[in-house]
Amino acid sequence: MTAVAIERPEVLAAATSVEVDDLRVGIVGAGKFGTALARAAVAAGYDVAISGSGAADEIALTVDVLAPGARATTTDEVVRHADIIVLAVPTHRFRELSRDRFAGKILIDAMNYWEPVDGDDPELTTAADGTSTIVQQHFPSARVVKSLNQLGYHQLEENLRPKGAPNRIAIAAAGDNRLAVRRVMRLIDRLGFDPVDAGPLSNGPALEPDGSPIATTYSADQLSKLVSSR
Repeated sequence: MTAVAIERPEVLAAATSVEVDDLRVGIVGAGKFGTALARAAVAAGYDVAISGSGAADEIALTVDVLAPGARATTTDEVVRHADIIVLAVPTHRFRELSRDRFAGKILIDAMNYWEPVDGDDPELTTAADGTSTIVQQHFPSARVVKSLNQLGYHQLEENLRPKGAPNRIAIAAAGDNRLAVRRVMRLIDRLGFDPVDAGPLSNGPALEPDGSPIATTYSADQLSKLVSSR
């Protein structure tokens, strides 16, 4: 297991000061989590495009009501809109998307495989290095980062905190492309969580909840130690 270091906000800012914040994000999946994430991203100042499984007008009213300020569109337009895209669909559906759909993009895998919903999937069940490695294999030209999957949609909103808040909780990001991980960590920080670098994508299983309806929340120190111990 690769050692994990917490990226403190001041270190993160200094290390990426030459970068210009790109406040655009795309979300594929307009369910409860996707729309909750869209609300949080809009509140954090992001320009958000979100797609569902069909035409944009099929989710337009839902997005207007549940994520005002976000734009309902097609998945193709989501890809054109942002370099960082969150995949927030039921896990069994990621294979419905073409292998080159997210070419060159940072693809945040926010999915969790759960057999009662996703069915029996031997490839995902037996993935020793976590389901995100299978997602990376399916989208070989994307830079997959496992993150934003640790909390339920209601917990996501309930735990948003400003930077420096004493009770701010952490969200980790695991990925093989170090620049992609750092950019996802900047997103996590802006959303209202302390970002933790969880190392390579094969560390993804440490970020997967156990299927309980209420996921455990951790401080940055606690989450870093948890990931390091796996």
